[in-house]
Amino acid sequence: MKATTMINYIKDVLENMPNGWLNLTTHRLDIYDEKLAKSQFLEQFETLCNSNNSEASALYELPTAFDYIRLGHPLSCVLEWAIAKLNNTTNENVISFSSKTAPILAVLRKNLLENKNTQIVYKGELPNSFDAETIRNIYGYQFELQQVNSISEISEFDGSTIFISQQEDLCNFEPASVVDFHININQQLGSIILVNGKENESYVSEIQHVRRRETIAMTPANSFKALKILVKDFTNEASSNLDTNRKAVKETIKEITESPTSALVASSGLSIQYAILMGLIHDAKENHAGKNIKIVVPPNCYGGTNDQARRVAACLDNVDVVDLPVDGENDMVQSIEQVLTKIANEDAIPYIIAEIPTNPRVEVPNLLQLRDALSKERKTATGSIAVDPVFILDQTFCPNVHFLGANEILSTVRTISFASGSKFPSGGKCTAGYCVGNNKTQRLMDKIEFHLHLCDNEATAFQYEILAKQMPSMNQRIQDAYVNTREFVNFIHDVLPEAKINFVSKELAQQGFTPSVFSLDLPTKGNTDEEREEYKRALNLKLINLMITEIPNESKYCVSYGQLNGCYWTIPATSTQGTTKEGDKDYIARVALSPNMDLELHKKVFLDFVKSI
Repeated sequence: MKATTMINYIKDVLENMPNGWLNLTTHRLDIYDEKLAKSQFLEQFETLCNSNNSEASALYELPTAFDYIRLGHPLSCVLEWAIAKLNNTTNENVISFSSKTAPILAVLRKNLLENKNTQIVYKGELPNSFDAETIRNIYGYQFELQQVNSISEISEFDGSTIFISQQEDLCNFEPASVVDFHININQQLGSIILVNGKENESYVSEIQHVRRRETIAMTPANSFKALKILVKDFTNEASSNLDTNRKAVKETIKEITESPTSALVASSGLSIQYAILMGLIHDAKENHAGKNIKIVVPPNCYGGTNDQARRVAACLDNVDVVDLPVDGENDMVQSIEQVLTKIANEDAIPYIIAEIPTNPRVEVPNLLQLRDALSKERKTATGSIAVDPVFILDQTFCPNVHFLGANEILSTVRTISFASGSKFPSGGKCTAGYCVGNNKTQRLMDKIEFHLHLCDNEATAFQYEILAKQMPSMNQRIQDAYVNTREFVNFIHDVLPEAKINFVSKELAQQGFTPSVFSLDLPTKGNTDEEREEYKRALNLKLINLMITEIPNESKYCVSYGQLNGCYWTIPATSTQGTTKEGDKDYIARVALSPNMDLELHKKVFLDFVKSI
């Protein structure tokens, strides 16, 4: 395909593309095959290109690109595809990032695990956020640095060569056989890494996994701008109101959480969680040198949280992951008591990550007992006072509950609270996440902020703009969605009483825990445990397929939560718990309702399901 033909086609696509490509975190969930999510979109897009079909109706019918906007979306896929065509390589070898440092860290991570040397060669300047000393000392990554005037100055190297170039046109890559990883950086838009050579193809999935777990793909808004530059149709826009929006978002978060610390706002929930972990590890190295670190995580929690913690531990000799059973027959407080006693005995540092309410079983522990368990002074094996824990609270299900302010339940325990902004904060319009702390965590928050900027994972200007518009109405949307959820839960209880529903009690709701998600353990039958489990799993799928088929405009098969409209269904074991150990997975249906949906229609279809079984 000629470059001019492709560029002209992309120019037409940018004119005719669906609004959802730019404005939704998930596109065409009704055309979604999880196994083909990384390839199906581009295969069909290229077919349209070859037939020069850029009609709006044809573009609208394209399936979901990747599995979620954090990892990739239509515009980032088109951008990567175009660069691959221009450089005669495969789509997989081009990976875009919102962050300017994350692709560098991705290569360094793999080379650390493979004990392989790395040289970082750069023309002009390194990204402002790249702190070589911290990356070596805290992340454990080793590398050599070299500045050059031209790519032609790069010589052969025993290991991997990363070449970094800061430039306006992200799509223009200079060819060089001695470069393994070529990274173009644009100060406003992010970065793109081009993987060179067959010998480096094993890095592709590893680099994508960093994008999935520690950062995000280049955002739709910035991918759109990069494509506009590619097709020579870009005009400088008026400067954004970044400072105004940033201030407004932080003030709104303070009002909602009543936290005494200033909020830190990141490009996604996992971006802020990564900054939290690396900030705490940095603090431990400075203030508790030589001690081991234990990241305590529920084994069945959201796969991103679980996987990220294990990925951090894999890179650092003094960091380990400890399981914290919290759901079902396990009590969070008792588990924390047991785990902290053991960690104290080992004179290690405990960092606990937990969701309240829990996911997927929507349970809330006894908060007074939780506070007491976290506050208790414990002794090491030698009789000295053990390091007190830091409680990292995932508040995504109930971001409106006050935990950290003066006299609140966790105000006296070192606690960092965070939330995924793709849920209620933005109403599904962007992925940005945020964290706040209580008065006992200001030193920790400073370290978290440092690592948020080192990884270049602060929310983008467009994300701040969306949050500034959406967050003021968040608490009302949470209340309205809860009302719908309570009514649907009551209805299911009446028409299918033998089903087990996991949802907050009315007493907990009166205390402020008003999530709009519940999990459903459907009744089953069979002569053996295997038969009963197989029947239940099939019934889960039957229910979900019926809902999304009968109500395609509202019911979606997705992990989303806190959206502005519709109803979202998923099975945690095959979605959010993708990297969780098999024995810890939950093969139940998880349902998330919004403030704006046709609840009566959902009741009708659910009743049809009940009659069919």
